[in-house]
Amino acid sequence: MAGEPAGEKTEKATPQRMKKLRKEGALQRSQDVSAWLGVGAAAVMMPAAIGNAKRVGEEQFRSLGDIVADPTADRAVRFLSDGLGSVLVSLAPVLAVVVVAAIVANVAQGGLHIATKKLKPTFKQFNLVQGIKKTFGAQALWQGLKALLKTVVIGVVLYTAIQGLVPVLMTAGGLSLSTIIGVGSGGVQKLVVWAVAAGLVLAAADLFVIMKRNRKQTRMTKKEISDENKQSEGDPHIKGQRRARQMAMSRNRMIANVADADVVVVNPTHVAVALRYTPGQGAPKVVATGKGAVATRIREMATEHRVPMVQDIPLARAIHAMCRVDDEIPEELFTAVAQVLAFVMALKRRGASAGQHTMATPTPVPPTPTAAERARRRRAARVASRASARPPGHEDSTSGTHAGSTGRETR
Repeated sequence: MAGEPAGEKTEKATPQRMKKLRKEGALQRSQDVSAWLGVGAAAVMMPAAIGNAKRVGEEQFRSLGDIVADPTADRAVRFLSDGLGSVLVSLAPVLAVVVVAAIVANVAQGGLHIATKKLKPTFKQFNLVQGIKKTFGAQALWQGLKALLKTVVIGVVLYTAIQGLVPVLMTAGGLSLSTIIGVGSGGVQKLVVWAVAAGLVLAAADLFVIMKRNRKQTRMTKKEISDENKQSEGDPHIKGQRRARQMAMSRNRMIANVADADVVVVNPTHVAVALRYTPGQGAPKVVATGKGAVATRIREMATEHRVPMVQDIPLARAIHAMCRVDDEIPEELFTAVAQVLAFVMALKRRGASAGQHTMATPTPVPPTPTAAERARRRRAARVASRASARPPGHEDSTSGTHAGSTGRETR
C-alpha cells in the first residue's frame, strides 16, 4: 500500500522461508510441551511399572535368602546383574513412552531438524547489545512470568493434595500399614495427575506465546516475497516440481476422458489408445494414449465405465506412435479404425460390448512413418490450422497488395 514504508514486514512468511528457518533452527519451540508431555506419559505408565518392579523386588528378596545362606562371589554377582536387568526391564516401557512423547511434541512443532548452523560460532553470539536485549526483553519477561506461574500452580497443587492427606496421617496410629500405603499412594497419584494437568495448561499457554512470536519475527516485506518468487521461478528443482505437477494433472484429465470414449484399442498390456468418434465432426479423435502404467490406468478406467476394448497390436502401436491426445486419426489408418468402430457397434447392438475383444480378421496396418515424417506432418497440420483460422479474404487482400506494390516498383 502507498501508506506503508517500503521495508516494513507486513506479509506472512512463505513456505520456502519457513522451511529454511526450520532447517537453520531459527524458530523457537516450547520446551515445556515436550517436558510435560513426557511427564504425563511417564505418569500414565508408572502404575504398571511400579507393579512390575514390586513383583521383581519380591522375587529378588526371596532369592536373597539363598545367597545369605550360601554366599559365593558368583552368586552375588549373578544376583546383582539379575536385579539390574529387572530394574531396566521395569523402567524400559516408561523411558520408551517418554522418548516417543518428546518426539511427537517436536514433530508437532515443525518436525525434527538438526540445526548444524547453530553449532557454528558467530559474532551475534558475542554481541553485548543483543545479549542485553534478550536478558531484559519481552522474551525474558515471559520466561520469568512463566517460572512464577509454574511455582504458584505447582505450589497450589501440592498444598491441596497434602491438605487432603493430613487428616489421614493424623489418625495413622489406628490404621493398618496396607491402609496407610493405599491412602498415601492414592494421594500421590492425585498429586501427579493435578500437577501434570496444570503443567500441560501452562505448556499450551507457552506454545501459544511462542507461535505468536514466531509469526511476528518471520514476517517478510513485499520486496522479499517478490525476490523469493523470482528466485523460485528460476530454480531448476522448483521448475521440475511444477512441470511434474502439470504433467500429472494433464495425465489425470486424459485418463478421465476415457469414460467418454467409444473404444479402447489395446496392445493388449503395454499400449492403450482411447478413441472417440462423433459423426459429422471429422475423423475419430484420440482422447487418451499411453504406455506402461498409463496404459494400465486407461484399461482400468475403460473397465470401470464399460468402454469396449479391442485387441489389435499393430493398430494400437501405430496410433500411439503417430498421434497425440486430441489428434485426428491419420488418413492411412482410416480403414483399420473404421473396421474397429464397426466391430464395436455390432457388439453394442448385441449388448456385449463391455470387456476386451479380438476381431477375427483385422485390417492390415501400413508401416508406421519415421519420427522425422511424423514431425513434418505435425508442422504441416499446424500451418493448415493457422491458415484456416485467418479471416476470409485476408490472404487475397494481402496478395493483392503485394502485387500492386510489385507493379509500381516495375513501373
